[in-house]
Amino acid sequence: MTRPTPIEPAPRLAEAIGLRPGDLWIKRDDLVGLGGGGNKLRKLEYTAGLAHRDGADTLVTTGAPQSNHARLTAAVAAKLGMRAVLVFPGGPGESSSGNLVLDGLLGARIVWSGDLEAHVLARAAEDVATALRADGARPALIPFGGSSTIGAQGYVDCAEELLGQVPDLAQVIVAVGSGGTMAGLVARLGVERVLGVDVGARPNPAEAVAAFAGPLARTPITAEALQIHDQTGAGYGTYTDEAADALVMTARTEGVILDPTYTGRAMAGLIAAVKDGDISRGQTTVFVHTGGLPGLFGHSAAVAHAESLL
Repeated sequence: MTRPTPIEPAPRLAEAIGLRPGDLWIKRDDLVGLGGGGNKLRKLEYTAGLAHRDGADTLVTTGAPQSNHARLTAAVAAKLGMRAVLVFPGGPGESSSGNLVLDGLLGARIVWSGDLEAHVLARAAEDVATALRADGARPALIPFGGSSTIGAQGYVDCAEELLGQVPDLAQVIVAVGSGGTMAGLVARLGVERVLGVDVGARPNPAEAVAAFAGPLARTPITAEALQIHDQTGAGYGTYTDEAADALVMTARTEGVILDPTYTGRAMAGLIAAVKDGDISRGQTTVFVHTGGLPGLFGHSAAVAHAESLL
């Protein structure tokens, strides 16, 4: 993994959204390296690292078919000489682009589980792990999104990097999916300096963030104290107008590409927070770019929108 990841100024984007040119920075965790990069690698350093240390030979995890976490679990497994089994809802043939292409290149086995709710999908992964043990394998289950207190430690590390790179840090903006990324940042930086943007990946994200962050934090963390803004739109995986506008604006002001599900919505949340006065001119603000670019190419609405701009 490449660390520390770069911190880059974003003066033209800052002015476009109503901040001063020196107010906005982008933490490039999309450049963390391995398998296309992204925030999930920091979590996997701990979760997959522990599994490898304990003698596992197979990593089993869940996610949506375009899951960035699943892609990076496959990459980490390849790097460590392990196998990866990815348990997805739906069935084969519904999509063959984006992250799924990389899953195949990385050698992952995909188990399609039909139309399942998220909590049932977790049980399906447990069933897969049981079958693997029966066949003599030594599987380890990696949680949804890599998020747990153990995985969140990766973003305690990221927060330490940020404090060294941006000593006058006032606000950090990050997408909230499974919750572990925000949890690690909150555990080290405190609730007052971290604004999460809910993308609709799980119900009650504040409860998950507080649960993951609590054991790592220096002071108690409650769900009610967290700053989480809503950008779920019509639901996880949909392409919102706000995310579409944020993708275009970020690309055309800074040459930085976001994805439609996570970072696009997170940037939309930042734009809304500035408009609403929750983030003010003169505050040093960091946007955490958590990666996800391959998912852009597997999102038909985002691809169609981009093509319409030609």
